[in-house]
Amino acid sequence: MKQQTEIKTLKEGKFVIIDDEPCTIVSVQHSKPGKHGAAKARIDAIGLFDGQKRSIVQPVDAKVYVPIVERKTAQVLAIAGDVAQLMDTADYSTFELKIPEELKDKVKQGEEVAYISSMGKMKIQMRT
Repeated sequence: MKQQTEIKTLKEGKFVIIDDEPCTIVSVQHSKPGKHGAAKARIDAIGLFDGQKRSIVQPVDAKVYVPIVERKTAQVLAIAGDVAQLMDTADYSTFELKIPEELKDKVKQGEEVAYISSMGKMKIQMRT
């Protein structure tokens, strides 16, 4: 799920879709309009699910897609290697997600974890 917005409304810490991948915006730089052109914006972002750095340069009045990112909680039912079986606390659906390296010692069976969901992808995340 995604919605459309103008580049001039984007801010650091928000989300944007670059190369069909939801990304977190790291920096936004605006340039002044030139003699024959419109002001441009350079957006540097890091992929939400793959951690890859991406950037785009477009006029500030151009439209881009912004992903709808949902933060949810789930209970850990079982852990097998680096995969956790989770049950969503809202709708009780069960699914499996890979446990990120930095969270291996923090994810424990029977406890709740936070996860993010966007564009059909999911990832376990630190609780904020």
